[in-house]
Order: sequence, then structure tokens, then C-alpha cells
Amino acid sequence: MKGASRHRINRRTLLKITGAAGGATGLGAIAGCLSDPDASDDDDEDRNEITITLSQFPDTIDPLDHITGDYFDVYDHIYEPLFDFEPGEGIFPRVVEDWEAQGDGSTELYLRDDVVFHNGDDLTAEDVAWTINRTVDPEMGVPSPIGTYGLGSIEGAEAVDETTVSVEYSASPGLAEFEFGNYARAINMGWAIDNHDAENDAISGADPENFNGTGPYEVVDFTSGEEVVLERFDDYWGDEPPFERVTFNADGESSGRVASLETEETDLTINILPEDVATVQEGDGIEVRQVTSFRNIFCPMKNTVEPFDSQEFRQAMNYAVDNTEIVETALSGFGEPRGQPVAPGINGFNDDIEPYEQDIGTAESLVEESGYGDVEIELTVPQGRYLNDAEVGEMVADQIDQLDNVSCEANIVDFGVVSDANQAGVDPDGFEIPFYMIGWGTITGDTDYGVQGFFTIPDNPNRTFDDEELSDAILESQQIEDPDERREQLEAVNELAYEKAPFVFLHTQESIYGVREDIQWEPREDETVYIWGMET
Repeated sequence: MKGASRHRINRRTLLKITGAAGGATGLGAIAGCLSDPDASDDDDEDRNEITITLSQFPDTIDPLDHITGDYFDVYDHIYEPLFDFEPGEGIFPRVVEDWEAQGDGSTELYLRDDVVFHNGDDLTAEDVAWTINRTVDPEMGVPSPIGTYGLGSIEGAEAVDETTVSVEYSASPGLAEFEFGNYARAINMGWAIDNHDAENDAISGADPENFNGTGPYEVVDFTSGEEVVLERFDDYWGDEPPFERVTFNADGESSGRVASLETEETDLTINILPEDVATVQEGDGIEVRQVTSFRNIFCPMKNTVEPFDSQEFRQAMNYAVDNTEIVETALSGFGEPRGQPVAPGINGFNDDIEPYEQDIGTAESLVEESGYGDVEIELTVPQGRYLNDAEVGEMVADQIDQLDNVSCEANIVDFGVVSDANQAGVDPDGFEIPFYMIGWGTITGDTDYGVQGFFTIPDNPNRTFDDEELSDAILESQQIEDPDERREQLEAVNELAYEKAPFVFLHTQESIYGVREDIQWEPREDETVYIWGMET
């Protein structure tokens, strides 16, 4: 891993050099060469540490019991991905050195033979297979959203030998590769069962020993709900990461995160709101970095209840909303209006689909055609999860309320309420919130990840929309092996979604970060913050 620059040198490097030089003579010589008269002792301590402030601190320590970006930012450094993934480029070897589709609905993964867990146990193929099975089997451990949404086509895995894992799936090899290439991780099977009964329950606890991955960092201090501190794992198989010590904490308010950046309490923070951008830009030694993400913001409408069971009504809601005004007003331009489930750059994004253009007359006519004139509806909106989400949701509700024949109000709630609504399925007896605002990052880079969890019907009790034609179109795409043919089918899926309007489509949001200027790091479209991608 690339190391310090300019006058900087970290403690580990210093110890290595002094050790090679030998004794006090070496120390003195090096101190003479490297001393910086302007640097204080405190600076030396800070240079090899980094603090990252998230918008949401993980409420679970089980690495499979979530599918939330902030959580991945923490846990991927402890429970590393089996593959490296680059948006728009695909997957690359990491813990898995090579892989080969077998032509029978399975792919064999060939693991490195020098990977160990933080407790010293060797990583085996059995650990990887068990972790995949625990992710996709809702009866094993905890029902994992990663399994539902991330590994949707993966049916299971088994160890072939000490370093070979066979992954079985129901879709084409290309789609399966998108899925396991992004979401496969490894938990130490014996440790998890012996210490946490992990085949029947979630991994839990409040001590560093309750974390045990193979990543480049291990947990050394943990305060539940507040802070987790990591240090380099000395026996890590790969390159040494750039910081000796890493602290993750969280602040639910953008202004609070920015204040921490200004006062040097943190070095990098995520989800800067547009109104706080100028504060960062004017700060000393800090700056804004941004990228158009893979995250779309939209409002699902569950079509198993009135009035959302009418396609005309759902289309009317889209014609009622002015996405461009929302982006310009609520987001200060930090977004792009969208008319389909996924963002540009995603495999299957349809360039021919334009956002719905606000047309109040058409919206009111479609409401009358639907037979639901003069209906009253409520839009449930999270606060603090996405860029100015509450303001965006209130604008959506106000614009719908402008129709002469629809009344709409926004109900602002905690994100957990919306998250639960999104996973409650479409059985009318199983949910109370049919219309809500949420965001989804298609981090695999493939349309399937942006649609299958919401729209496919078989074995998907968490879907938000019930339509056989749309479901069948997605299932058909999953079986196509030719990449060009599959991309065309995914474009057709996005066009069908536009027509059926299962969502009020809103926008693709920008990811805005506040970062200390001396940290060399570029934000990613998939919103993941990898420390191993940084330099100082």
C-alpha cells in the first residue's frame, strides 16, 4: 500500500526503519533526516489515524443483518468482500483468486490459501459456503436483506475442498456473478456457532471479541450506538492499509457532521446537505467532493390496495410531480430527474426514457379515468436518510395536492418506519403504509439489483408491486446468458416499469462528502467508502 508523503512518516514505518537501522544510533539518524520543525507531537499522532463520521451508526453487529450503505462502510473493513468491485468495470480477484462457471447452474470460487480470521483461524471454503447459506436461507441465523436483495438468484453453496466453493444459482452465470461478486463475505463458522449460536440467532455483543472477520482492520474498541475503533490487522494477507487506526462514529444531522469536520473532530463525512456545502467549501483545510451516485429516490405505490391498484392513478401521480423543480429547489441542483428505476451507468439503463414531465391537466384526467377522483392519500417520508428527504417529500405531496381531485399530505417519520414499510410485502393485511419515499442504490451496476427485489413475484414476500408481466420480464432477463441480449431485455424492463409506474420516479442524487484536503480519495458511484482506496 502506498504510504506517507511529503514530510510525513507513520509510526509503523518508523519502527520498521529503526529496527533495520538498529538501536539508538538508527533512531537518532532518522530523526535528524525526517524532523519537521513545524510539526508538533500531536500532528504526528494524527497523521496515521482517520475518523470517519457517518449519518447512521450500525444498530447490529451481525454483518448479514442489514443492507445499508453506512453499515457496509464499517463492516467491509472487518468482514472484507470476497471480490473487489469497480463500478462500470466489474469484479476482480481479492480473497477469491479465480472463478469459473461450470455450465450447470453453478460457479466454482477458488480461494487464497493464506487468509486468516482476526482470531487466528484459517479461512476455509466451508466458512465461505456456510456464510453464503446463512445469507440466503431465511430460516438460518437472521433473515438477511442482503440475501433477499443482493443474492436474489443464489440458491446455496458448498465446500468442494479446503479452498474451493461451489455456488449454485437459478439465473444466468453473468447475473450470479454480479450478485456474489458484490455481496459474498466470510464469517468464521465455528467461532460464530460456538460463541453466538449463529445458525439460530444474530451475532451480538458489545466487546471487540464479538467481531471476527478477515479484513485489513480488526476491532479494538466498541461503544454500542456511538463508536467503533479499528486497528490494522497484523496478519492481514494483503497490502497494508494506509492508516494504523480508524474510528467510525455517526451524526444524524448534516450540520453536526460539518461542524465536526470544521473542528477537526473528523476527517471525512458523508451525506453533506446542499445547504451545508458552502460551509465546507469556506472551511480551512477541508473541501467538498461529490459524484453522481447509483442511488435513485422514488415513491413506491403498493398496487394491491386502492387507489394505487389503478395504473392510470399511478401515472397521474407521476404527471403531478415536477422533478426538475424538486432537484433545483430542494437539492440546489445536486441531482438529476429520473423516469426509470435505475441511474445512468447501470447495465440496462434505457437512454430513451425521459422523466415524466409535469402536466397537471393530464394528471387530473388520469385520476378521473381511474375512478378515484377526490381521494385522500398520505405520503410517508423519512427524515435524515437522503439529501433533504423531508423537504423533497413535502414538495412531492404539495404538488400532488395541487390536483383538483386528489388531496395529499406528507407524514415525516424516522427512516426505520419507511424501511419496515418497504419490506412489509403486498398482502393488504400485512402493511399499513402503501405510499412512501425511499432510495435505492443499484450498487452491483446491473438493473436486476434495482428491480428484482421490488417487482419479482416468486419467493419474494418483500416485493412492493404485484404485476406478473413486469415480474416475468425480469425473470426472463435473469436466464439470458448473452450480455448484449440481456442488456436489451433489461432496457425493456425499465421501459415497462416506466409505463406501469410502480413508483413516483423522482431523481438520482449526488453523493456529497466533506473531506480533509490532504486525504487523497475519490468518491465512488456505489457510495462505498473504502479506506484501502485512500492515500495521505
